[in-house]
Order: sequence, then structure tokens, then C-alpha cells
Amino acid sequence: MKFSVVAETFALIEPESSRLEMTRMLAELLGKATPSEAGIICYLSLGQLNAQYIGTQFNIAEKNAIKAVAELLHQDVAEITREVKKIGDVGTVVSEGSWHVREDLTIHQVHAALEKIAAISGEGSHEKKISALVALLEDVDQISAKYIVRIVLDKLRLGFSDMTIVDALSWMEVGDKSLRSSIENAYNICADIGLIAQTLKADGIEAIEKMHIHVGVPIRSAAAERLPTAKAIIEKMGHCIAQPKIDGFRLQIHMDKTKKPTFLKFFSRNLQNMSNMFPDLAQAFETLDVETIICEGEAIAYDPDSQSFLPFQETVRRKRKHGVTQAAEELPLQTFLFDLLYLNGKDMMKEPYETRRDALLKIVKHGASDRIHVIEEKHMETVKDLEDYFNENISSGLEGVVVKRPYSQYTPGKRNFNWIKLKRQEEGHLEDTIDCVILGYYAGSGKRAHFGVGAFLVGVYNKAEDRFETIAKIGTGMKDADWIDLKKRCEAIKVKEKPKNVVCPKELYPDVWVMPKIVCLVRADEITLSPTHTAAKTEKNLGYALRFPRFMGYRPDKSAFEATTVDEIKHLFKDQLSR
Repeated sequence: MKFSVVAETFALIEPESSRLEMTRMLAELLGKATPSEAGIICYLSLGQLNAQYIGTQFNIAEKNAIKAVAELLHQDVAEITREVKKIGDVGTVVSEGSWHVREDLTIHQVHAALEKIAAISGEGSHEKKISALVALLEDVDQISAKYIVRIVLDKLRLGFSDMTIVDALSWMEVGDKSLRSSIENAYNICADIGLIAQTLKADGIEAIEKMHIHVGVPIRSAAAERLPTAKAIIEKMGHCIAQPKIDGFRLQIHMDKTKKPTFLKFFSRNLQNMSNMFPDLAQAFETLDVETIICEGEAIAYDPDSQSFLPFQETVRRKRKHGVTQAAEELPLQTFLFDLLYLNGKDMMKEPYETRRDALLKIVKHGASDRIHVIEEKHMETVKDLEDYFNENISSGLEGVVVKRPYSQYTPGKRNFNWIKLKRQEEGHLEDTIDCVILGYYAGSGKRAHFGVGAFLVGVYNKAEDRFETIAKIGTGMKDADWIDLKKRCEAIKVKEKPKNVVCPKELYPDVWVMPKIVCLVRADEITLSPTHTAAKTEKNLGYALRFPRFMGYRPDKSAFEATTVDEIKHLFKDQLSR
């Protein structure tokens, strides 16, 4: 398939507001592709070259993309820069130019060329990347060039996530969403959307339903539901197990010691490969007496002097590309494992929780490192048992507890009542913080005019509609340095128009829109019904809003699609009323 066919479909999807129509268009495109082409299309439609856990880093700044376009169009850099400032998009500017197209490249040829550009490094790499990009653009038409430039700049803006691709693959096969559950289950086990598409195209739904774990390909994490009180949890579960809720990095560890050297990867909850950041933990895990293992745990910074755990904002300082060795010395990590998903070639997810834990205890017991622990737990029979244990953990400075069913299976990618979290209740009626996505900001006035930002708009994720819906406008909880930092973060991802996967009433439009990428932690007094905000709003029902929202920090360990969902907001609102 020619890449121009892909670009033409992208051009049809871009202005489309109906998710169903986007799904159908994508399904039609995937239906025409070979298995390998379908895999590449899935990656490219998300602005990537590979699966999310591998990632794509072109390291091409907008100014260098402008230089490439200027060279392609034989125009001055200053002239192209003026056009980009006026239009707000390098891709649109290049699509309005003209040049002699030497070739009409295939999907595979464009993908290979983009991989080569991403791989260029070392001295003179910026100039080499510009030259390689120009050479690629000379071999494609204007529409194709538009989307190639956007992919390179991480600004594709098609307005959907991997969940829309899951639906599109079902539409491709049977013309409706009836296969969504099977395809999503396979994707939860093997979080590589391109591999899922390729398998479906090559071997059909039967192969998808038999999808198995691959060491090195992350499993989408199970998630906990929320309930407001110990009484509600005991009523829901009866006999249960409670563990401390540690506020650190959630890690999924993949190790294969049958390979030489040992294959070892650490993945974050949002499927990012963080392996290079934790050399201290890598040494510890290599001491475990296993052949292959996939397990999950929480890594948290530990102060050996005070013998205490550090806050999340301190732990997050370990997430860095440079100065890793020094950071490991200054902020040593402890890992508390809480689940076992795969062991020595066997899928453990369908085993009862207590079986998984027993196996984990045997493994760690024989380890030679004090960096790895199996998290403590206690059996709970009564409300008083759980309340006492909860208060004990709060007194120790922890967030609360996670409560689990003793015989439950591990359910990848799902949020259900097999796990329930109970967190500390502070002032107000809302017992938990909300993970919100920043959607845009408002120009400052008075003292904040100096910062260029005085408030910002946040939303939550509607998984069913694959979009972000507004829930609060925030202007408190930040110091001067926080406003400056927020402006810097937003400037890097600002866009000219409202992203089409954002639903916002006109009266709340911010002065500057940003792509929905930054997740922040928000505390509020309560959730209220709102005639304005769009979270869960329908023709018949009011939306939800946060009353007196305060900014509490960022969540760099979460992607926007892992932010608090509309369904969670509904549950929290009901819990609030029940109290």
C-alpha cells in the first residue's frame, strides 16, 4: 500500500467529529492493508513508529523542521517561520507548498525512512536529521508530507487513542463492535496494538483469543476501584486482605535469565520503558532465582538516615535520562512487590491471588538483596480490623490501604472490585484526589500577568467516547515557581485550536489550548453537579465539577488516558452522597 492512501484517510479523519465515523474510516483503511502494513498503520495513527512501550524519539525541534521545509520548498527560513506562526502548524505549511515528487513511497518505505531519522545521533545529528527529512519529503506528495512532519514533531492530532483502534479492528473484521471485548482482552495481555492488528489480519480472531504473555511486552495494569469507608469495603468483600498503599512508582518488571546477558526491563504504569533509570534495582532483581518472571511492585525512595520513605515528589526525581548514577546514590529505591503475573514460562494471572503471593514469597525469600521486598499484608474479617489497620498506615505517613479478594484472578487492563483502595480523608467531602488532564490555560491578570497564566482548565477521560471532558478551572494551590513551570510545560504542547477529542463549552474556552497530555493531581472539597462542565454531561443530565479545586502536583507516571475517568467521577459522587 502506498503511504499516500494512509495520508488521504488521515485527512478525512482529521476534521471528523463523530467517533463512529472515525472508527469506520480507520477500519476501511486497515481492511485494505496487509498484516504488516496494518501494524504500521496502527502505530502511525497514534503518531508513533513502534509500540508505546518502545516509544519514538525523533528529537527534531520545530525550528529544525522549519529548516527542512524551507529547504524542500526553496524558501527562506524566515518566510516559513512567519507562515508557521500565522497558521500554527508546520504540517499545514508544507502541505500548501509545491515540489516535484520523485517517488510515491509505500507504507514500509516511509516507516523505514522515519526509523532511520529517529536513529540518527551523535555529532552533527541535527543537520543529518534535517537532510534525511528533506529527502523523505521529496519522495511523497503534499498530504503525505503534512502528516509525516506532524508525526516527526509529535503533533499528529487525529483525536483518538488506542481504544478507537481496538474498535476499528472489530469493525474491520465483522462490521460492528462485537469483537471489541476479545480484541481488548488480547491488547491487555500484550500491550502492542500493532502486533494485535498484525495477528488479527494474519490469523483471525481465533489467534487473538489465544493471545499469550510475551516477556518484554508489558501487560496493561490492573486497577483498583474506590469505596469511601471500611464498612463499605467489608460489606462488598467480606473476608479480605489489606496491604499498605505506598505512594511511589508502580513498576512492572520483566526478566528472562535464560538469555545472555539477562533480559531485564522496567515498565511504568503507562507502559514507558524506564529500565535505564534504575541500575540499582536491576542489580537486585538479577539475584532472584528464576528463569523468567513478570511481577509488579511499587518503587519508592528511601532515606537510610531517617529510615523513612520519601514523598512521591521526591521519588519522581529518579525519573531522569541524565545523572542516573548520582540519583541512584542520592535517592536509593526500595521495591515492594505486590503481584506475580508470570513465572518460569507459566501464566500466573488466572491463579488465585493467594497462590500468586505464595510463589512470590518463595522467590524473594531466596533473593540476596535488601532492595526487594514482598509487601506486607493482613487478613481482615471485620470493619474494626480494617479501620484499625487503615489508621495504622495513615499514622506511618502512608496514603492508606489497598484491599484485595483472596481468591481473585489478576485482570489486566481492568478496574474492578477485586482490588479496592481506601485513602485518607482530608478536609471536605471528597475522600480522594483526582488525576486530571490539563486542557489549556487562561492569561494572568494582576500579579500573575507577569507569568502569562493565571488559571488553567482540566478535564477527565471518558473511555466510552475516547475523549476528555472538562471538570474544573483551577487557580489556587500554586506558588510563583509553579505558575512559571506550568507555562513552560504548556508552551511545549500548545495548539491553535481546541483538540477535537476535548469537549468544552464556549464559555470555558481557555486563552491557550494544549494537547491533552499533562496529568496533574487535584484535591477538591467535593464533586458537585454543574450546568456548565461537560464531565458525564448529557442532554438529560448535568455534568460534574470540582468545588474549590487545588493543584497538588504532577503525575508523570500516568498518561492522559490513565487519568481519572468519567465513570470514576460518577462513583465518587455517589460515595460522597452516601456519606
